[in-house]
Amino acid sequence: MSIEEKALAPDFTLQASNGETVSLSQFKGKKHVVLYFYPKDMTPGCTTQACDFKEHHESFADVDAVIIGVSPDPLDKHQKFVDKYELPFLLLVDEDHQVAESYGVWTLKKNFGKEYMGIERSTFVINKEGMIEKVWRKVKVKGHVEEALAFVREQMN
Repeated sequence: MSIEEKALAPDFTLQASNGETVSLSQFKGKKHVVLYFYPKDMTPGCTTQACDFKEHHESFADVDAVIIGVSPDPLDKHQKFVDKYELPFLLLVDEDHQVAESYGVWTLKKNFGKEYMGIERSTFVINKEGMIEKVWRKVKVKGHVEEALAFVREQMN
C-alpha cells in the first residue's frame, strides 16, 4: 500500500525517544508535521539526515512545523542517537514496522546482492488538517532537508 499526496495521513501511536507515547493526531493544528522515515540510527546517511534536520530545526519551528523521525530501531538506540547528536526533535520506535507499512515505506531492498525488507527513506509533509501535502520517496540525503523546508515555507504564502 502506498500513501499519496492529498490523502489523509494514517494516525499512529508510538513510543518516542523522550520515553513518552506520541500520536500523530496530537499535532493537529500545527501548520505542518514533517514526518520522515529512515532505515537505522547511527549509520552515515541517517546521521547526516538527522543532523541536517537539527541544523534547520529552528527554521522549521519558525514556520510552525514539527519534525518527527521514525525508524524500526528500539528505544535505547533512539535515545543514544538523540543524545550523541543532540537532536532537538522526537524519534519514534516502529519496531514492528506497522507505521512504515501504513505509509508504504516498508519495502523490498537490495544491497550487495542481498534482498531484505527495510525502510525506504521517505518524507511526508502533513498539514494541520492531517492531510498529506507532499511526499518524497527514495530520498537522497544531500539537499533534502533544504528542499523540505523550502516546500513548507511555500505553503505559508
